[in-house]
Amino acid sequence: MLRMEVAGEPAELWADKAMYLPRHETLLVADAHVGKAASYRRWGVPVPRGTTAGTLGRLSRLLDRTGARRVVFLGDLMHSERSDAPGTMEALARWRERHAGLGLTLVRGNHDARAGDPPPWLGVECVDEPLRLGGLALCHEPQDLPEAYVLCGHLHPCVRVAGRAREWLRLPCYWFGTRLGVLPAFGEFTGMMPVRVAPGDRLYAIADDRVLQVPG
Repeated sequence: MLRMEVAGEPAELWADKAMYLPRHETLLVADAHVGKAASYRRWGVPVPRGTTAGTLGRLSRLLDRTGARRVVFLGDLMHSERSDAPGTMEALARWRERHAGLGLTLVRGNHDARAGDPPPWLGVECVDEPLRLGGLALCHEPQDLPEAYVLCGHLHPCVRVAGRAREWLRLPCYWFGTRLGVLPAFGEFTGMMPVRVAPGDRLYAIADDRVLQVPG
């Protein structure tokens, strides 16, 4: 975990690909895409099982470690209208029972528009972007808001890192510009997009269980 400040707000960047805001006791999670693998299997695409359990397991570990009282999902909580497979819904129900007192908010993203709001029994407050939190604006898609620093998802950012033997790795990362910060995709079964940085941007790559600032 790496501590920093974002627009004057203390923040913790976790290697499990979520940001914690201790002043607000709030965990920010972008692009969980729950049920994506189940959606693909319904189309006949052979993809691995267990991705929903992995995603929810990491989320539970983060809640235990941070003591967060609220989770704000920065869009794309569910992947599609085909994400409601019985196994996926059962896993979500068990997870919610374990964290019954936890506040959940979804800032709707583009996939949420297709999947629809989560089932009522999950107890998620659903809002449109932006959601204001102090000097921050919580969104799904990158945008410029003149009176707030935007934190969002959507892009699934990663950085390419070169090794000594001319090998390359793509690592998920946090990406902070002067007015916009982008969180890595949280879900187990998501792609990544290399970032194009501007002067003054800060990148923090996730390498196994560490968060490391990328120089230059």
